[in-house]
Amino acid sequence: MSRRPLGKLRIIGGQWRSRIVDFVDGDGVRPTPDRVRQTLYDWLAPHIEGAEVLDLFAGSGALGLEALSRGAAFVSFCERGAEQAQAIREAL
Repeated sequence: MSRRPLGKLRIIGGQWRSRIVDFVDGDGVRPTPDRVRQTLYDWLAPHIEGAEVLDLFAGSGALGLEALSRGAAFVSFCERGAEQAQAIREAL
């Protein structure tokens, strides 16, 4: 099984499924693994459409981007790292 290069993550579901997103790899940023996101959004599936989501300590933005891909109406990304926040803006 090949691994993605550092600084890249994959949206695993929804309208942006399989899209690769760049993020700033550093300062302890560790995107939520695909399997964990899949399990989380399987649980949240009945509630995510039209939801307002808060992605605290966003880092790579993986959780919030996944929520938007799956139909969330709005995501507020909270990230104090300037480089990480800019990478999230670019991904959006």
